[in-house]
Amino acid sequence: MKKKIIMVVEDDELDVMSVRRSLNTLDLPYELYTAFNGIEALELLRGAAAKPAMDFLPDILLLDLNMPRMNGLEFLTVIRADDRLKSIPVYIMTTSGEQTDRAATDRLGVSGYLIKPMGYASGHKRVDSMEHFVQFYLRKLMTGGEDN
Repeated sequence: MKKKIIMVVEDDELDVMSVRRSLNTLDLPYELYTAFNGIEALELLRGAAAKPAMDFLPDILLLDLNMPRMNGLEFLTVIRADDRLKSIPVYIMTTSGEQTDRAATDRLGVSGYLIKPMGYASGHKRVDSMEHFVQFYLRKLMTGGEDN
């Protein structure tokens, strides 16, 4: 299987760690790039921050909506207007189940909308649930839905 290039644009360090841990348990070849907001992600994609410059595009981009500096919708709007970046498959990974967010991301051509799990009592993300969630979806995304 060809190595997948994955970019995670997420301001929550615990969620980034969950993605990294989950990828490691899948035993699938990958290369991971992370950015903590849309501006950092654009710098990586356009080669300004990458050393050496990123001369390829991610196979999968996981994008949070609620981030500082440049949020997910702003970032998505910019990359969809960029001829080089507009074809990147983007999966929203957020706690927002708001219909307005779903409609806005659908208009911008996302490949999927994944709602992060929350604890039933506290309303906060649970680390164990988050890791199972990420493992389940990443396996599907990286294998094209095939079971290995």
